[in-house]
Amino acid sequence: MAGRADALQQALLRRMLASGDGLLQPLRFRADVVAKYRNIEGAQVIRTRTLGRVAIRGRWSLDMGIIDSTSPAETEVQVTFGDLLQRLPEAEWEHWIAHLVAEPVDANFLQIKLSSGACIDDGETVVWT
Repeated sequence: MAGRADALQQALLRRMLASGDGLLQPLRFRADVVAKYRNIEGAQVIRTRTLGRVAIRGRWSLDMGIIDSTSPAETEVQVTFGDLLQRLPEAEWEHWIAHLVAEPVDANFLQIKLSSGACIDDGETVVWT
């Protein structure tokens, strides 16, 4: 089971609830999502220890947080849903979706949320303990 959210995560959720705006929700991606942009003419891929940016000169830029790991293959980047929606061209969405890091989630819950009016027969009710 995952640990409790820290104070910054709680503050972010409070702000999203108060504004009714989920655009600040951070999403996690494998860091190799940026590799594609290293070979594109006019692209800039820069980072510090904890922050990064991918930019295509004169077209778009995307800022990200960096979650380093001891293994480069496990390093992740964080981008808000709002930045993906508002700053990343739609033609790039599938590339980023392919690098999305899975969060712990209940598959039945997602199925219900994705299918309007879906009904899941998950058996008898049980006592909530």
